[in-house]
Amino acid sequence: MRVVSLLPGATEILWALNLGAYVVATSHECDYPEEARSRPRVVHTLVDPTRPSREVDRQVRQLVGEGRPVFLVDLDRIRQLRPDVVITQAVCEVCAVGPTQVLPLAEALPGVRVVRLAATSLEGVWEDVRRIADACGVPERGRDLVGRLRAQVQAVSDAVAGRPRPRVACVEWLDPPYVAGHWVPEMVALAGGTDVLGEPGRPSWRTTWDRVAQADPHVVVLMPCGFSVHGAWQRLPELADQPAFLGLRALRDGNVHVVDANAHFSRPGPRLVDGLRTLAALLHPRCGFTPTARRVTLRGILATSRARRKA
Repeated sequence: MRVVSLLPGATEILWALNLGAYVVATSHECDYPEEARSRPRVVHTLVDPTRPSREVDRQVRQLVGEGRPVFLVDLDRIRQLRPDVVITQAVCEVCAVGPTQVLPLAEALPGVRVVRLAATSLEGVWEDVRRIADACGVPERGRDLVGRLRAQVQAVSDAVAGRPRPRVACVEWLDPPYVAGHWVPEMVALAGGTDVLGEPGRPSWRTTWDRVAQADPHVVVLMPCGFSVHGAWQRLPELADQPAFLGLRALRDGNVHVVDANAHFSRPGPRLVDGLRTLAALLHPRCGFTPTARRVTLRGILATSRARRKA
């Protein structure tokens, strides 16, 4: 069996199912586990993620407005690899390769199975785990993995049960700010919080820091899509000239945090459970979990901003 994964979340699922040996190609974003980095890359992006957040947003909106793809798929290379299974998604053409870009491949390779993932909730992610396992002929592995993940989610939910529920805002882009959607509001609820802006299952949506301030969250979690804690921290200077953000009660109280969105929030895969543990630790520090996060302070933002200007 030969599998091409065009999604980092799917790649992580494949390895969690002990199917990594069958993966013959991945996307440019597939960086976990480390072994996945050695596979040929058959997806590239037209957007420069190193640019400032506002410029990245502008590039994406311009491509979409012109009807152009955000990602390029090397169909010729995939054909040469002769896959039996190709995994793509049908949720967001901005986030990853969509089914329309894979259609020519399905037509050119009779018999190839194209698996379209469509999760917008945790249950949807678990269903996608089963869908991948079924497509690869190991349905029992899918059932076992889903059972373990559900048990881990339940353990987090049990650990925070009965505790006060702080008001939480999760922001998945900094400039302009976007409210995190899909499974993130559900994760907030399971971690013992109340998401004051996001709605379970709804895609992320553009907002303003004024609106975030009006919601008056006790805790703000910054999770720029596709960025690690370090990568997100490097973007904090973008907030130095945002009065509404700088005036947040959460910032004054030391309750603004940067998390590893790339690993634990952006990707619909097994490590969402790690993101759930991080949220629980941030909202309820005595619950027994350790967060993968970094606290944001006004002093830290200003210091990072000064360091960038000097550089």
